[in-house]
Amino acid sequence: MSRWRFGRSPQWRVRTLVIGGLLLAVSAGMLVAARSAKGFTSDLLLNLGSSLVLAAVSYLIFDPIFDEARKARVEEHERFDQATFIDRMRETHRNIRILDTWTILLEGRARARTFTAMREALDQGATIRVLLLDPSSAAAQQRADELERRQIDVAAHIMDNLRHLHVFREQLDGHDLRARLKVCVYDASPSIQLYQWDGRALISFFPIGKVSFDVPQLEVDMASPWGQFVDRRFDELWDHGDHIRTLDRYWRLTVTLTHGGKRLDAVPVPYVSTDDAVYVDGTGDLANRLAARVLHTQGEPPAGEGLFGALAVWPPRRTGQQTREFDLVRLDERQTPGPAEVLALFDKKYSGYPEARRDEVFLLRLN
Repeated sequence: MSRWRFGRSPQWRVRTLVIGGLLLAVSAGMLVAARSAKGFTSDLLLNLGSSLVLAAVSYLIFDPIFDEARKARVEEHERFDQATFIDRMRETHRNIRILDTWTILLEGRARARTFTAMREALDQGATIRVLLLDPSSAAAQQRADELERRQIDVAAHIMDNLRHLHVFREQLDGHDLRARLKVCVYDASPSIQLYQWDGRALISFFPIGKVSFDVPQLEVDMASPWGQFVDRRFDELWDHGDHIRTLDRYWRLTVTLTHGGKRLDAVPVPYVSTDDAVYVDGTGDLANRLAARVLHTQGEPPAGEGLFGALAVWPPRRTGQQTREFDLVRLDERQTPGPAEVLALFDKKYSGYPEARRDEVFLLRLN
């Protein structure tokens, strides 16, 4: 027996049983009525009832076979059709899942239509899960190397996607809508592209030297072997806490200040990381906490001054990470990378650090 049968949804089983049951009920009613009727009417009811019994039995036997054939059918498309997928999202009531390095759905003119479709799907009760490649991961650099001839900045495309998703989620009305839009980044090697709407999906693989949306796409049923394969791959990534961080943890790092061993308030701050070093923008609440104190740089603090430190979860994964202690070091021009280089990293990630504010930003390194 094919294993596909075990992937069928409860809705399919209910539909089959309801239709088969109705046919059997009608046929039983005709056969009972035939006993009390006479002549031509009795013969007609008896023949119709017998035919419906055969039809009901045939439906219950052959509908699963036809359903298997429908699910086994794979449609091939020359490339990813973003306009068609956006239209399908607008009709979705249950589940939208996107697995990619970055998505062209959030670029150019398609972005506004994509967010309109997502909002309509959320209003209809759908859950949207988006899983993009971590822009700071080795996998992102590897993908950039694969696309070197096309001079594509993979990390910049992903960061741009994440900025727009963050803004869109913040603009949603109500906790329920925001909770059903789930965005994460993963740092495993990308292998499969998935664009799912309810029980159907477009899938493809990542070719060397080409972007995945410019290669043929397979449209499959999620209950088919192809669909179950990509479904497992998505869930493996989504549920793997060591390789995942949420959009919230990507966007802000919660730093708990300490001074003289005493914990101060926890403050979510913008941050970047490079070469195993973590840098935070201390402008704002963090700066206010530190304003009246002296931060040490490379030397010892003044006599009588306790050291400022920080507690933070690093790496900022979704689960299973421990809080670490850090020293706070203010950046100056003598260090490598210096403030200008670190500010460029902030600008690439947040696109919110213009030249006019460079002298006002208070940069700290977590040692």
